[in-house]
Amino acid sequence: MVRYVYDFTEGGRDMAGLLGGKGANLAEMTGLGLPVPEGFIVTTEACRAFLATGGEPEGMSREVSRHLSTLEAAAGRRLGQPDDPLLLSVRSGARFSMPGMMETVLDIGLNDASVVGLAKASGSERFAWDSYRRLVQMFGSTVMGVDAELFEQAMTRLKERRGAPDDLRLDASDLAKLVETYKNLIHVVTGDYFPQSPAEQLRRAVLAVFRSWNGERARLYRRREHIPDHLGTAVSVQRMVFGNLGPDSGSGVAFTRDPATGRSGLYGDYLSNAQGEDVVAGIRNTVPLAELERLDAASYGQLRDHMQTLENHYRDLCDIEFTIERGTLWMLQTRVGKRTAEAAFAIAAELVDEGLITPDEGLSRVSGDGLARLMFPRFDTSATGNPLAHGLPASPGAAAGAAVFDSAEAVRRAGAGEKVVLVRQETTPDDLPGMVAAQAVLTSRGGKTSHAAVVARGMGKVCVCGAEELTVDVEARRFTTRDGTVVEEGTVVSVDGSAGAVYPGAAPLVDSAVMRYLETGERGERSTQVVDAVARALQQADGTRRLEVRANADTPEDAARARRFGAQGVGLCRTEHMFLGERRKLVEQMILADDGAHRQRALDALLPLQRQDFVGILEAMDGLPVTIRLLDPPLHEFLPDRTELAVRIATAEAHGDRPDPHDTELIDAVNRMHEENPMLGLRGVRLGLVVPGLVAMQVRAIAEAVVQRKRAGGTPEAEIMVPLVGAVEELRIEREEVERVLAEVSAESGVPVTCPVGTMIELPRAALKAGRIAEQAEFFSFGTNDLTQTTWGFSRDDVEAAFFSAYLDKGVFAASPFETIDREGVGRLVGIAVAEGRAARPDLTIGVCGEHGGDPESVHFFHTAGLDYVSCSPFRVPVARLEAGRAALSETGVSDSR
Repeated sequence: MVRYVYDFTEGGRDMAGLLGGKGANLAEMTGLGLPVPEGFIVTTEACRAFLATGGEPEGMSREVSRHLSTLEAAAGRRLGQPDDPLLLSVRSGARFSMPGMMETVLDIGLNDASVVGLAKASGSERFAWDSYRRLVQMFGSTVMGVDAELFEQAMTRLKERRGAPDDLRLDASDLAKLVETYKNLIHVVTGDYFPQSPAEQLRRAVLAVFRSWNGERARLYRRREHIPDHLGTAVSVQRMVFGNLGPDSGSGVAFTRDPATGRSGLYGDYLSNAQGEDVVAGIRNTVPLAELERLDAASYGQLRDHMQTLENHYRDLCDIEFTIERGTLWMLQTRVGKRTAEAAFAIAAELVDEGLITPDEGLSRVSGDGLARLMFPRFDTSATGNPLAHGLPASPGAAAGAAVFDSAEAVRRAGAGEKVVLVRQETTPDDLPGMVAAQAVLTSRGGKTSHAAVVARGMGKVCVCGAEELTVDVEARRFTTRDGTVVEEGTVVSVDGSAGAVYPGAAPLVDSAVMRYLETGERGERSTQVVDAVARALQQADGTRRLEVRANADTPEDAARARRFGAQGVGLCRTEHMFLGERRKLVEQMILADDGAHRQRALDALLPLQRQDFVGILEAMDGLPVTIRLLDPPLHEFLPDRTELAVRIATAEAHGDRPDPHDTELIDAVNRMHEENPMLGLRGVRLGLVVPGLVAMQVRAIAEAVVQRKRAGGTPEAEIMVPLVGAVEELRIEREEVERVLAEVSAESGVPVTCPVGTMIELPRAALKAGRIAEQAEFFSFGTNDLTQTTWGFSRDDVEAAFFSAYLDKGVFAASPFETIDREGVGRLVGIAVAEGRAARPDLTIGVCGEHGGDPESVHFFHTAGLDYVSCSPFRVPVARLEAGRAALSETGVSDSR
């Protein structure tokens, strides 16, 4: 029979797939002998069974009852016991930490009768009614679907009537009345009553966790983080311990290192006389964790020891939740903590230095996405002026946008292309869509472990929390600074997540320290911790990776920059980019030529210009391969817009003037060359076969550039790539022309010129006929942009804005196939082409030059597929280097197992 429930003593962190991350780590801490309140876990398998059938899995309730009996025996109390009830917490816990799941429900087991018993047993009537109001509030919103804001409004009205600045100033009588208000609110909204049966409370809370797996917020987060939909969530059921029993009690969240910067030390927030949810929600401002040493030295010392135990055991930054109940410390949760990109690199380097992990493991702990974020510019603080406010630097980076005050407005404006900053008193899981849409998050409450801070760090969003100087008025849609400055919705503000500052307007930007290092290769005397860590990670990746990393570069400047970033050559030089600007007139002349002589004159004029371009690129990449693609796009792209020409001619005729003869000639050419689908028309190799002299001009320019560089003492390594080949005959004919021109230039100059000739695989037929094509090709380069278009039947320019968002929402895509390689379709074609190409020509060099070459996930696929190199835009070269190294680790068994 399938087993659905496990005790904390029966699991471990290696069972996260079954027990969820939260449950597996609770079991692990129990096994380590740490003070963990007893409990059990309902598995992800039970969740999947529930989602498949819509009903509770057979046998699950019996298993829950058995484990509950064991828990009751250990606690010496029963659930719902009138005189001294056992109370439980119910928490969701998927395999991967996932904001958007159901929030915790605390104090399950309380009802109108047992609340009186709890008051007597605890000696605090206020504590009992506070616990009961929390249960009704949490159960009502998370399980019964009542808008959480309605409960908050009721609480606010009560505090205003009582003149209480926060909930601590409400007495037992106030809280008892609030419980009745909450219960009536539930009945009015739902037509149902808050359940008095503790067993029913537990059952409904567990099933609500299961349902939350498919909630809108959870699905949004999974899409963003590419978490599979089929995993399901586990449920942790645990004996309650109480941080709201008075000043000798409290709750906190702690990190073994700073999750924002990676610096060593104990970081976190503590809130006395509070439950753990109060800390995360930011309803009252916390004190720094170090303050606990003054408040309760014994508990602080124990916590510090437990944190060291956990970091040494997990060999990583640990995120810990704890509660102190009347001087007794309890550990409620641990997990490998989310961190910023800056912290990820710094922590990995420090853990290597401390001997906790190997250099390869350190490389596995960082990512190309994180490196890309560190390359973003930062604010120029010398030109920002006085800040509007300061807060806690919760998630570093720099971002500016229009201030908005609710999630829906953030989504609306971002959907219209506007950059926004989401401003709230504090965020809740309901704000997740707005946080995803925003450039930055700003809150007036909460600490570095608040919901806003934790979620923003996980998503790589800029965040400043706890900006107490700001008065945020969500209803009036504005905030007011301490000096009285009012910032209305729509006003642009700049958020500095590194310094914890907020500035008016769009602050000026400067390059990041990491970008300066990548540009110059010099760390300098004032090199920061993160720069040193990035340098070490790239050095480790370069020593580990098998894949070469080249760059897509069309100018000498791009090529030089790519080389500074570590590129090992140019994998794609697009020659069509050399025909723009003033040179477009020469291309027009070539197209309009009515005989061979006129066409040749235009080509002869283009030749020296092309040659000089190639000289510059070959010089920048001296000694490294430069793959030059012959002209690829349709020729009509070099002509003026058809509508624009027609309007000019019609306007002249309407005024009785004779149209410009050149315009008339151009529109005739445009009409003659018009194609219904030019991406599938006269382009690529087809141009070379039907436009006399075009290939010869380009190849001669390449060959003469090689000669010029050799005479200058250089070592040019030019390669010639024929685009859009679908049949071996196309490549054979064009190759003969290429070799003829190379031989001519060699004879004329007396300098031997040999250039490998290959092709770009960008059509499904080319992939399927790769064995034949390899007979004429010395290298393959996958043009995955066009290969994706032709495989899917998508026009990239048309479909992305038209329906891709709907496809992502409906789960057709986990990610856009133009961003991350479609492994099942396009990837399979790549695999076929690699196998058949190498079978025909074992020494065939194979790379990829589509923008997938810089996508971290795609780089891993290309490594596995056996390619020799990836090529991407210059600024993505460092990212590809890092990911190529991480991809190689998979063969050694090293991976980021967190």
